[in-house]
Amino acid sequence: MANKKIYELEYQVNASPKLLYNYLSTISGLSEWFADDINSRGDEMEFIWDDDTRATAHIIAKKQGAFIRFKWEGDIDSDAFFEMKIQIDELTKDVSLIITDFAEENEMEDAVQLWNAQISKLLQVLGS
Repeated sequence: MANKKIYELEYQVNASPKLLYNYLSTISGLSEWFADDINSRGDEMEFIWDDDTRATAHIIAKKQGAFIRFKWEGDIDSDAFFEMKIQIDELTKDVSLIITDFAEENEMEDAVQLWNAQISKLLQVLGS
């Protein structure tokens, strides 16, 4: 693995797991909070921000209602990915969104802030 370190973030979500999964795994759901526009071809998604910033990611694993994992195209770190996983507390039935991602140590704070901003948008869309 290159210089990237894995990190995990957890967010409480007041929404059903089924609804949340739709926002994590569909073009229409992701385009409401993750990117301004999305083009998709099979398991390949091109994310577009501000009409000119583009990045392509491939879905490398998913389980309906549970998680989706992407790998950025051109990422030289062969082990790096980002994953959005739904976790349900067995006792309280509280729903959490677990983000797993990789970043270089000197970019970790910015990466966490970016996820915080993105998840804040998601929670607004969900009314959570």
